[in-house]
Amino acid sequence: MKHQEFTAVVIVAASVFVVSVVLAAQSQDRYTLTSANGIAFSEFRGYDAWHMVATSEPDDASGCGTSKVGCTKAILGNPTMIQAYRDGIPANGKAVPDGAAFAKIEWLQDRDDASPYEVTVPGTQTEVSFMLKDSTRFPDTNGWGYATFVYDASSDTFKPSTNDPTFARGCHGCHIVGATARDFVYTSYAQR
Repeated sequence: MKHQEFTAVVIVAASVFVVSVVLAAQSQDRYTLTSANGIAFSEFRGYDAWHMVATSEPDDASGCGTSKVGCTKAILGNPTMIQAYRDGIPANGKAVPDGAAFAKIEWLQDRDDASPYEVTVPGTQTEVSFMLKDSTRFPDTNGWGYATFVYDASSDTFKPSTNDPTFARGCHGCHIVGATARDFVYTSYAQR
């Protein structure tokens, strides 16, 4: 009888261990991720508490990162970027200082049926993108580094959006189209 009790305890302990390992593997630490160009998610720790710079909603899905339908974006700035706006960037003609950073959080558009009026609200998150000004690290893209991490809601995990090391140049390619005179920053600080 004692052998059966011992076997049962071992089976239960092994089952608990396996379940613990599986759950630990599923809970991802996003701050361990790094994009193909070397930008680490951990460089933006605390981004979710940065100040809001502005919001955006592209007119069509082509401006919605990895999603193929409408999206809503919140553009946040770290304290260095917010101070640069307070100092008059971009109208003052100065370059954005090294250390400035943006986070752009993107969600699918959703509706709030409980609201007393029709309103579009953030739905499922799709990605978070970062821009970091570091003239030494990113001389080929005018001092700006770019990284996008795609969010998978089904697994509650992020992954770098591409393994292509030229991805950052693709991002910068859009920023040189119309934002060169603004040190490659499209987003203006929205009036409060």
